[in-house]
Amino acid sequence: MNGITRFWRRISDGMAIEELWQQLRRDTTSSYQLYARDAQVALSQQTARKRRRGSVIEFLWAIVLKMSPPRRIVLLAAVVMLFTTWLPVGVLLVLGLLALEVADRVAMKRDLEIAREIQTWMLPKEPPMMPAGTVAFANMPANTVSGDFYDAFYRADQLSLLLTVADVAGKGLPAAMLMATFQASLRTLAGEGVPLAELTPALNRYACGASAGGTRFTTAVVAEFEPASGRLRYSNAGHNPPLLLRASGEVERLELGGVPLGILPDASFACAETALAAGDVLLIFSDGVTESFSEAGEEYGEARLIASLRRAQALPALALLNTLLADCSYFRGGARQQDDLTCLVLKLG
Repeated sequence: MNGITRFWRRISDGMAIEELWQQLRRDTTSSYQLYARDAQVALSQQTARKRRRGSVIEFLWAIVLKMSPPRRIVLLAAVVMLFTTWLPVGVLLVLGLLALEVADRVAMKRDLEIAREIQTWMLPKEPPMMPAGTVAFANMPANTVSGDFYDAFYRADQLSLLLTVADVAGKGLPAAMLMATFQASLRTLAGEGVPLAELTPALNRYACGASAGGTRFTTAVVAEFEPASGRLRYSNAGHNPPLLLRASGEVERLELGGVPLGILPDASFACAETALAAGDVLLIFSDGVTESFSEAGEEYGEARLIASLRRAQALPALALLNTLLADCSYFRGGARQQDDLTCLVLKLG
């Protein structure tokens, strides 16, 4: 019995049955969606009669075509052998193909883990200190690396705090690489003392040079907060409007700005200004928060986010942020996180 227990722990990594089942469901759903998209493209080019007959075939083709040509041929030979007297050879060929695919996955995962480590180094770990408030932030990638970005740092004069959350279109490594470009541009421009009114247009020009003709655009909120005066200036480049929860319970949406970065080189971006007071909470977030889905397919939405924000309003920034993330995670349940999720909280008082 001890041998069986050790064997089970080894193959299951010590995970409980419920955890294994949930992970299998997530992986199966993700894989099905990947192959189904390709199958739908092929079926859309056929007549209705052929679509009815060919849906299963096109789904199988979508799986096979993900493999390299030599492996497709080996797979075909293995399938033929499985129905002949060469059954043992067919089984060995299938196992060999499985080993090759696993090796590719391990190598890719290792490279992605390295990319994730580099990305983690680039994002700030400790929030800046404020005399009359607190700041907290978090990033939860949907995959190994994230296309979301956050930053919070003082300008050189130490008088104003620059806050930003950005979301590159797409996920994975391409989005993460553009995110790194965005961060480098932001830090360079901020270090040169570029005022906020010129900062967003300058970021847009940088983004246009690396957006693949506007297909890899970036939504962003860039804000500047002066702790001494409580003045907040911001520009919203096509991003989810940040929520400003006043101490009175009133909610304001910070919407003024312009189009996403990387689409129009000569786009103009408006700046707005407001004042923060003790008890006010500023939440800047990516759409991965509000567009989280439950297992039943229901969207989390802004209304739930505001309700959660109000319930946690009295907490300092970090505890408030953790409450929001826990509420969103509880809502998702066993459903897979479909998009990168990023939040930045500024709490006064």
